[in-house]
Amino acid sequence: MAFLPDTPPTKRWQGRAEGRKLGAMTGTISSRGQNEKNGCLRVLGIDPAATGPTGYGIVESDGRRCRMLHYGALKVAAKRQKECAGAALQDVHARVCGLIEEFSPHAMAVESVFTALNMRTALRLAEMRGVILLAAAQHGVVVYSYAPREVKASVAGHGHADKRQMQLMVRALLSMDETPEPSDAADALAVALCHLQAEKTRRRFGLPERIASAAPHALRAAVGSTGLPNEIRPGGGGTTRGRLPRIVFTR
Repeated sequence: MAFLPDTPPTKRWQGRAEGRKLGAMTGTISSRGQNEKNGCLRVLGIDPAATGPTGYGIVESDGRRCRMLHYGALKVAAKRQKECAGAALQDVHARVCGLIEEFSPHAMAVESVFTALNMRTALRLAEMRGVILLAAAQHGVVVYSYAPREVKASVAGHGHADKRQMQLMVRALLSMDETPEPSDAADALAVALCHLQAEKTRRRFGLPERIASAAPHALRAAVGSTGLPNEIRPGGGGTTRGRLPRIVFTR
Protein backbone atom coordinates (compact mmCIF):
# COMPACT_ATOMS: atom_id res chain seq x y z
CA MET A 1 0.00 0.00 0.00
CA ALA A 2 1.36 3.40 -0.90
CA PHE A 3 1.77 6.22 1.56
CA LEU A 4 -1.04 8.72 1.79
CA PRO A 5 -0.64 11.83 -0.43
CA ASP A 6 1.43 14.61 1.11
CA THR A 7 2.23 12.46 4.13
CA PRO A 8 5.94 12.35 5.05
CA PRO A 9 7.52 8.89 5.33
CA THR A 10 6.94 7.20 8.65
CA LYS A 11 7.98 3.95 10.25
CA ARG A 12 5.20 1.38 10.16
CA TRP A 13 5.09 -1.79 12.24
CA GLN A 14 3.06 -4.41 10.46
CA GLY A 15 1.51 -7.81 11.11
CA ARG A 16 4.25 -10.23 10.15
CA ALA A 17 6.04 -12.87 12.19
CA GLU A 18 8.05 -11.79 15.19
CA GLY A 19 11.43 -10.31 14.36
CA ARG A 20 10.63 -9.45 10.74
CA LYS A 21 12.17 -6.24 9.45
CA LEU A 22 9.93 -3.19 9.68
CA GLY A 23 8.68 -2.50 6.20
CA ALA A 24 5.75 -2.66 3.83
CA MET A 25 2.11 -2.59 4.80
CA THR A 26 0.75 -6.05 5.63
CA GLY A 27 -2.18 -7.77 7.28
CA THR A 28 -4.78 -6.77 4.67
CA ILE A 29 -7.27 -9.34 3.40
CA SER A 30 -10.02 -7.11 2.02
CA SER A 31 -10.43 -4.70 -0.88
CA ARG A 32 -12.10 -1.34 -1.26
CA GLY A 33 -14.96 -2.88 -3.20
CA GLN A 34 -15.86 -5.27 -0.37
CA ASN A 35 -16.16 -2.85 2.54
CA GLU A 36 -19.96 -3.01 2.72
CA LYS A 37 -21.60 -6.32 3.60
CA ASN A 38 -25.19 -6.83 4.71
CA GLY A 39 -25.56 -7.93 8.31
CA CYS A 40 -21.92 -7.31 9.21
CA LEU A 41 -20.52 -4.83 11.69
CA ARG A 42 -17.12 -3.37 10.92
CA VAL A 43 -15.08 -1.66 13.65
CA LEU A 44 -11.86 0.33 13.51
CA GLY A 45 -9.92 -0.16 16.74
CA ILE A 46 -7.31 2.40 17.75
CA ASP A 47 -4.69 2.17 20.50
CA PRO A 48 -3.35 5.74 20.79
CA ALA A 49 0.13 6.28 22.19
CA ALA A 50 1.79 9.34 23.69
CA THR A 51 5.28 8.59 22.36
CA GLY A 52 5.32 5.07 20.92
CA PRO A 53 3.57 3.64 17.87
CA THR A 54 -0.18 4.10 17.51
CA GLY A 55 -1.82 0.77 16.77
CA TYR A 56 -4.83 0.28 14.52
CA GLY A 57 -6.90 -2.68 13.42
CA ILE A 58 -10.06 -3.37 11.41
CA VAL A 59 -12.31 -6.21 12.58
CA GLU A 60 -15.58 -7.35 11.02
CA SER A 61 -18.26 -9.54 12.60
CA ASP A 62 -21.34 -11.24 11.17
CA GLY A 63 -22.71 -11.96 14.65
CA ARG A 64 -21.18 -15.45 14.82
CA ARG A 65 -17.50 -14.99 14.10
CA CYS A 66 -15.01 -12.15 13.83
CA ARG A 67 -12.33 -11.76 11.22
CA MET A 68 -9.39 -9.41 10.87
CA LEU A 69 -9.33 -7.23 7.78
CA HIS A 70 -6.24 -5.12 8.38
CA TYR A 71 -3.89 -4.10 11.17
CA GLY A 72 -0.63 -2.30 11.81
CA ALA A 73 1.02 0.47 13.81
CA LEU A 74 2.34 3.89 12.96
CA LYS A 75 5.35 5.62 14.51
CA VAL A 76 6.68 8.92 13.31
CA ALA A 77 10.43 9.09 12.71
CA ALA A 78 12.36 10.92 15.45
CA LYS A 79 13.96 13.22 12.91
CA ARG A 80 10.59 14.38 11.62
CA GLN A 81 9.29 14.95 15.15
CA LYS A 82 12.27 17.23 15.84
CA GLU A 83 11.60 19.19 12.68
CA CYS A 84 7.88 19.61 13.37
CA ALA A 85 6.28 19.57 16.83
CA GLY A 86 2.93 18.42 15.45
CA ALA A 87 4.30 15.80 13.06
CA ALA A 88 2.97 12.84 15.03
CA LEU A 89 -0.50 14.38 15.30
CA GLN A 90 -0.57 15.20 11.60
CA ASP A 91 0.54 11.73 10.50
CA VAL A 92 -1.82 9.85 12.82
CA HIS A 93 -4.74 12.01 11.69
CA ALA A 94 -3.88 11.35 8.04
CA ARG A 95 -3.55 7.61 8.66
CA VAL A 96 -6.87 7.34 10.50
CA CYS A 97 -8.62 9.33 7.76
CA GLY A 98 -7.12 6.98 5.17
CA LEU A 99 -8.32 3.90 7.06
CA ILE A 100 -11.85 5.28 7.38
CA GLU A 101 -12.01 6.15 3.69
CA GLU A 102 -10.66 2.77 2.63
CA PHE A 103 -12.57 0.42 4.93
CA SER A 104 -15.73 2.44 5.78
CA PRO A 105 -16.09 1.21 9.39
CA HIS A 106 -19.47 1.47 11.08
CA ALA A 107 -17.87 2.50 14.37
CA MET A 108 -14.54 3.36 15.94
CA ALA A 109 -13.37 1.94 19.27
CA VAL A 110 -10.59 3.79 21.10
CA GLU A 111 -8.77 2.90 24.28
CA SER A 112 -9.37 5.55 26.92
CA VAL A 113 -6.69 7.48 28.81
CA PHE A 114 -5.11 5.52 31.65
CA THR A 115 -5.69 7.53 34.84
CA ALA A 116 -2.37 6.55 36.46
CA LEU A 117 -0.30 8.34 33.80
CA ASN A 118 1.73 11.37 34.80
CA MET A 119 0.45 14.76 33.69
CA ARG A 120 2.81 15.25 30.74
CA THR A 121 2.13 11.80 29.28
CA ALA A 122 -1.61 12.18 29.84
CA LEU A 123 -1.62 15.49 27.97
CA ARG A 124 0.29 14.02 25.02
CA LEU A 125 -2.08 11.08 24.90
CA ALA A 126 -5.07 13.41 25.05
CA GLU A 127 -3.68 15.33 22.07
CA MET A 128 -3.34 12.09 20.12
CA ARG A 129 -6.88 11.05 20.98
CA GLY A 130 -8.02 14.51 19.92
CA VAL A 131 -6.83 14.13 16.32
CA ILE A 132 -8.29 10.62 16.20
CA LEU A 133 -11.69 11.92 17.30
CA LEU A 134 -11.34 14.76 14.79
CA ALA A 135 -10.84 12.25 11.98
CA ALA A 136 -13.96 10.38 13.11
CA ALA A 137 -15.98 13.59 13.25
CA GLN A 138 -14.90 14.59 9.76
CA HIS A 139 -16.14 11.27 8.37
CA GLY A 140 -19.27 10.87 10.50
CA VAL A 141 -18.08 7.80 12.41
CA VAL A 142 -19.41 7.17 15.93
CA VAL A 143 -16.66 6.72 18.55
CA TYR A 144 -16.75 4.39 21.56
CA SER A 145 -14.18 4.54 24.36
CA TYR A 146 -13.14 1.59 26.52
CA ALA A 147 -10.88 1.45 29.57
CA PRO A 148 -7.73 -0.73 29.28
CA ARG A 149 -8.92 -3.15 31.97
CA GLU A 150 -12.30 -3.48 30.32
CA VAL A 151 -10.62 -4.43 27.04
CA LYS A 152 -8.41 -7.00 28.78
CA ALA A 153 -11.35 -8.51 30.66
CA SER A 154 -13.40 -8.79 27.47
CA VAL A 155 -10.63 -10.40 25.39
CA ALA A 156 -8.48 -12.32 27.90
CA GLY A 157 -11.03 -12.97 30.65
CA HIS A 158 -9.34 -10.83 33.32
CA GLY A 159 -8.25 -7.23 33.61
CA HIS A 160 -4.58 -7.89 34.40
CA ALA A 161 -3.51 -9.72 31.24
CA ASP A 162 -0.04 -8.82 29.97
CA LYS A 163 0.92 -7.88 26.41
CA ARG A 164 1.81 -11.42 25.37
CA GLN A 165 -1.42 -12.87 26.69
CA MET A 166 -3.41 -10.26 24.78
CA GLN A 167 -1.54 -11.02 21.56
CA LEU A 168 -2.21 -14.75 21.87
CA MET A 169 -5.89 -14.24 22.70
CA VAL A 170 -6.37 -11.86 19.78
CA ARG A 171 -4.74 -14.39 17.48
CA ALA A 172 -7.03 -17.15 18.74
CA LEU A 173 -10.25 -15.11 18.59
CA LEU A 174 -9.54 -13.93 15.06
CA SER A 175 -8.18 -17.29 13.86
CA MET A 176 -5.01 -15.63 12.63
CA ASP A 177 -2.10 -17.61 11.21
CA GLU A 178 0.47 -15.37 12.91
CA THR A 179 0.66 -13.56 16.22
CA PRO A 180 -0.12 -9.88 15.57
CA GLU A 181 2.93 -7.68 15.92
CA PRO A 182 3.73 -5.25 17.37
CA SER A 183 1.75 -5.40 20.60
CA ASP A 184 0.27 -1.96 19.81
CA ALA A 185 -1.48 -3.43 16.77
CA ALA A 186 -2.72 -6.37 18.84
CA ASP A 187 -4.09 -3.93 21.42
CA ALA A 188 -5.98 -2.06 18.69
CA LEU A 189 -7.53 -5.32 17.46
CA ALA A 190 -8.44 -6.11 21.08
CA VAL A 191 -10.27 -2.78 21.45
CA ALA A 192 -12.27 -3.54 18.30
CA LEU A 193 -13.10 -7.03 19.63
CA CYS A 194 -14.19 -5.50 22.94
CA HIS A 195 -16.68 -3.25 21.18
CA LEU A 196 -18.01 -6.08 19.03
CA GLN A 197 -18.55 -8.21 22.13
CA ALA A 198 -20.32 -5.34 23.91
CA GLU A 199 -22.53 -4.72 20.90
CA LYS A 200 -23.33 -8.43 20.57
CA THR A 201 -24.37 -8.59 24.22
CA ARG A 202 -26.51 -5.47 23.87
CA ARG A 203 -28.34 -6.86 20.86
CA ARG A 204 -28.79 -10.34 22.31
CA PHE A 205 -30.47 -9.10 25.48
CA GLY A 206 -32.19 -6.12 23.88
CA LEU A 207 -30.30 -3.63 26.03
CA PRO A 208 -30.67 0.03 25.05
CA GLU A 209 -27.72 2.17 24.11
CA ARG A 210 -26.82 4.41 27.02
CA ILE A 211 -27.27 7.68 25.19
CA ALA A 212 -27.32 11.13 26.75
CA SER A 213 -27.82 13.82 24.13
CA ALA A 214 -26.02 17.11 24.55
CA ALA A 215 -25.92 20.27 22.52
CA PRO A 216 -22.59 21.20 20.86
CA HIS A 217 -21.98 24.04 23.28
CA ALA A 218 -22.17 21.57 26.17
CA LEU A 219 -19.06 19.74 24.97
CA ARG A 220 -16.67 22.28 26.47
CA ALA A 221 -18.38 22.09 29.84
CA ALA A 222 -18.45 18.29 29.71
CA VAL A 223 -14.72 18.04 28.99
CA GLY A 224 -13.93 20.45 31.79
CA SER A 225 -15.96 18.50 34.33
CA THR A 226 -14.83 15.51 36.37
CA GLY A 227 -17.30 13.12 34.74
CA LEU A 228 -18.20 12.82 31.09
CA PRO A 229 -21.69 11.88 29.89
CA ASN A 230 -22.09 8.46 28.29
CA GLU A 231 -22.43 10.04 24.88
CA ILE A 232 -22.05 13.50 23.38
CA ARG A 233 -24.06 14.00 20.21
CA PRO A 234 -24.38 17.37 18.44
CA GLY A 235 -27.80 18.72 17.65
CA GLY A 236 -29.61 15.65 18.93
CA GLY A 237 -29.13 13.93 15.54
CA GLY A 238 -26.63 11.73 13.79
CA THR A 239 -23.04 12.79 13.32
CA THR A 240 -22.29 14.42 10.00
CA ARG A 241 -19.14 15.49 8.23
CA GLY A 242 -17.55 18.52 9.87
CA ARG A 243 -19.50 18.21 13.11
CA LEU A 244 -18.44 17.06 16.56
CA PRO A 245 -18.08 13.27 17.04
CA ARG A 246 -20.41 11.15 19.10
CA ILE A 247 -18.32 9.91 22.00
CA VAL A 248 -19.57 6.92 23.93
CA PHE A 249 -17.92 6.03 27.22
CA THR A 250 -18.64 2.65 28.82
CA ARG A 251 -18.28 2.09 32.53
